Amino acid sequence: MTAADPLTGDDPLVERFRTLWAELAGIGRDPATGGYLRYAWSPAELACRDWFVAEATNRGLTVRADGNGNLWADWVPAGVNPAGPAVVTGSHFDSVPHGGGYDGPLGIVSALLAVDELREQGFVPARPVIVAAFAEEEGSRFGLACLGSRLLTGGVTAARALALTDAAGVMLAEAMRAAGADPAAAGPDPARLARIGVFVELHVEQGRALVDLDAPVGVASMIWPHGRWRLEFTGAGDHAGTTRMVDRRDPMLTCAHTVLAADANARWLGGHATIGRVEVRPNATNAVPAQVHAWLDARAADPRTLAELVEAITADATARAASDGTTVTVTPESDSPLVAFDPALAEQIRTAIGSGLRVDVPVLPTAAGHDAGILAGHVPTAMIFVRNPTGVSHAPGEYATDDDCAAGVRALAAALAELAAE
Repeated sequence: MTAADPLTGDDPLVERFRTLWAELAGIGRDPATGGYLRYAWSPAELACRDWFVAEATNRGLTVRADGNGNLWADWVPAGVNPAGPAVVTGSHFDSVPHGGGYDGPLGIVSALLAVDELREQGFVPARPVIVAAFAEEEGSRFGLACLGSRLLTGGVTAARALALTDAAGVMLAEAMRAAGADPAAAGPDPARLARIGVFVELHVEQGRALVDLDAPVGVASMIWPHGRWRLEFTGAGDHAGTTRMVDRRDPMLTCAHTVLAADANARWLGGHATIGRVEVRPNATNAVPAQVHAWLDARAADPRTLAELVEAITADATARAASDGTTVTVTPESDSPLVAFDPALAEQIRTAIGSGLRVDVPVLPTAAGHDAGILAGHVPTAMIFVRNPTGVSHAPGEYATDDDCAAGVRALAAALAELAAE
């Protein structure tokens, strides 16, 4: 494993990370906000995918795309059964609107560098090692998070997924076809899934736990259950100047009350509730809205609290709608159950990382969803987090130092070596 020069303190891995990271840094970045616009199947995300294919091929890895748009780069040394249970690592390239650059791509860049590290050490895996790049993890374009891994595992049907549309009305099937993929090949892939012996996802931490613990890396214990619900508020469109306040049936009032109710109920129950996306019709300054669509993101530490939270928000919205003369419909769009990562696997990886980095590696939960959470229902799965000094995520302030990213690469390399050894 590469180490810092004892005379200069220079760490060659830090420079290698910095160099590789810089190749991606400008793709899809909005110069005005500093955030990223890497929507699934968009030119920016496709450019990232092309970069991945080139980098993996340069390393002698065999790259394939599955029918769902996920990319797989195989490292299979001579004598290793290519069909055997593989050690898989990776993440995603797509972003939330104006999100940070580390959420997703860090796991892919780190995976490629971890392969480099293991080769430099002379390590030869006894099992295939695969670097994966999953499609549409954020759900920012087509509305369903972890779409690539859900399709792979059968968590969503191909018919439902391909019919999803983006804000411009473009269906997923059309977007895939325009990018040269065949939507007819989308759907569950039991053969591909059976090849995954274990999956380890490295991700920037989306919070400040590692900052408070003064640790560069950590291992995940669980993912909170969470989901997304579409709220449709319907009233009566009218003139903003001539319609008396007493005569209005304004769905925006019901929506605004629901936003406050979501916040209050989440604080009371100890969960998280966010309404961060709203669409108003007709969306005119001088018109009382006729309809408002809003999307609720709700999370909690356990399924019972999550259900109680959503029920409370729905009840408050319904009661307010009756008062406002409007109606509200709540439709679930995605559901991600509680994921408790295998504690024995987490401890095995934590021990391997701690021995390699000579640091104490904390184990911590997360409220953020990941492809690892989807795969955990089918294969042994673990996650490694890299410290985020700002604690900010899904925003331009998301960050990790180059030194901590190098520590993450070494942690991932140690985990892969542990899992892919004889």
